[in-house]
Amino acid sequence: MITKTLHGILTLVAMALLTALISLPAHAGSEDFGDYEVHWSVFSSTLLTPEVAKANNLQRSKGIGIVNIAIMHKDESGVIKPVTGQVEGKVSNDIQQVKFLAFRRIQEGDSVYFIAQYQYSSAELMTFNVTARPSGHSQDLPVRFAHTLFND
Repeated sequence: MITKTLHGILTLVAMALLTALISLPAHAGSEDFGDYEVHWSVFSSTLLTPEVAKANNLQRSKGIGIVNIAIMHKDESGVIKPVTGQVEGKVSNDIQQVKFLAFRRIQEGDSVYFIAQYQYSSAELMTFNVTARPSGHSQDLPVRFAHTLFND
């Protein structure tokens, strides 16, 4: 049974990925590590509806961004499926001020996402250094990406 909270998170993730494909306010990407891939998206918390933000205990504000990470595994036939694990990371701005990201794991059925919020100033380039480790996998999967968000 899908709860409203988990349904809201999945709606949020789908909206973020769709937004990343059709507009500039969001950013998405991935990195391949052989049998694993790490996918990410970054978007302003103002893209959330007030109801989704409240249901998921997320703050909605012009100066707060959301980073979403998914760890994916490719099986022998090439089918990609999300897997659980651990995600940690930090974000830094143009002048190298570093803040650690507090990722929360969201899981519904086979879907697994790791979401963290961070503060930013409009037009500020933010650099993300994130390490994902799939459950049962001994090697870290480090990704580094940068993105600039603009206030509405």
